[in-house]
Amino acid sequence: MKTFRLFTLLMLITLVYSCDNDDDSTLIEPVATSDFTVTIENVGSAYMFAGSGVFNTPVGDASPGPATPGKRYEFTINAGRSHKLSFVTMLAATNDLFFAPDGDGIALYDDNGDAISGDVTSQVYLWDAGTEINEEPGVGPNTVGNQSGPDTGEEENGAVLKIENVTNGVAFNYPEVSALIQVTVTHIAGTEFTVSIEDLSTASLDTSEGMKAAPLSPGVFVVHGGMNPLFEEGESDYGYGVEAIAEDGNTTDLGTYTAEQTGITYPSSPGIWVVHETGTMPLFTEGSVDYGLGLEHIAEDGDVSELASAIGTLEGQIMGDVFNTPVGSSAAGPLLPGASYQFSFSAEAGQALSFASMLASTNDVLFATEDTGIELFNANGTPMSGDITSYVYLWDAGTEQNEQPAFGPNTVGNQLGADTGIDENAPVQLLSDVNDGFTYPAVNAVLQITITAN
Repeated sequence: MKTFRLFTLLMLITLVYSCDNDDDSTLIEPVATSDFTVTIENVGSAYMFAGSGVFNTPVGDASPGPATPGKRYEFTINAGRSHKLSFVTMLAATNDLFFAPDGDGIALYDDNGDAISGDVTSQVYLWDAGTEINEEPGVGPNTVGNQSGPDTGEEENGAVLKIENVTNGVAFNYPEVSALIQVTVTHIAGTEFTVSIEDLSTASLDTSEGMKAAPLSPGVFVVHGGMNPLFEEGESDYGYGVEAIAEDGNTTDLGTYTAEQTGITYPSSPGIWVVHETGTMPLFTEGSVDYGLGLEHIAEDGDVSELASAIGTLEGQIMGDVFNTPVGSSAAGPLLPGASYQFSFSAEAGQALSFASMLASTNDVLFATEDTGIELFNANGTPMSGDITSYVYLWDAGTEQNEQPAFGPNTVGNQLGADTGIDENAPVQLLSDVNDGFTYPAVNAVLQITITAN
């Protein structure tokens, strides 16, 4: 009996051991998972002006100098529909008076978006810089032509005002602007214009010592989108160099400042992110035309609404959403230099991340990953973490013909409405493979993208 019990016990032990071995052979390794946070920061530069320059040599002259009565300055600018023209040139023979448009600048396109040509003198005013007490033009000891040296005269510490609103200093009956200068804008072609600033042959001032010539000094021009680019009416001089022009016709300081502040500012638009199965291509396929699900609207207008509504239908999609509100902001909007977008998600091995947003100021250029996205785990199950900017590229969506960034009539910021421009019907391809003749920034000159595994 004892022998039977011992045999039975041994059989049970053998059976249990055998079952344990069978279970071990069928165990499933756990799948690596992680939480991720992606930060997209605009590290590009913000510029005040789209164009700028110095005009200092009258037409027909061999060297820089004033434009005396009958002579003119002339220069060429490049401007889009969103741009205005502003300039500063001194009314010589005064203490600190200058000609310039008001804070709006001179519009270069009409309400229909058509380039203008013609006389724009009515948009130019005579200003007092408020930096030096006025004396009688052409007579006072510190007016240009009479002063012992530059930057002389009694300091005023006043505000920039139209001359008719000035009460300090010697009162003088200045002629109308149109009796002294003529400013003309001529459209050449595309986004090019020629600007002429002429000192009229009759430009003179009726002083206590008789008629005095009223020349124009060399000056500085800017092409801009914002208000009050060089000065603000009712406020003191910015200190960037308008004073030096207004008092002495010296363009050095303002010319240097405007040159440093000239360039193209590239925002990034709101975008879409998608976590998807490895090997799938949810947003686009390189070399094929756009899927027609809404990526075109991001590429052309920064509009995420259509693609956002189609996220659930994207190939391999597991989860996804919109990123559209800069960190610290209470409202959706573009990503300007110094700001960041951020989004978070959970994922597991065998999944990838794709996202796309517009390189604003273009027609249809995207920041995006490769069509198959970025693998979120390596072969050992380690989650991706660190700077992933090198995994992001500039893509041409192929939906609209390219124009000069920031200037073309159908680029974002210049177009008259959404979804304008000439249809292209080309495949989605790397921008580096597109030979459109235009210059674009490198991805890392505009964005820095990091991913953190939590």
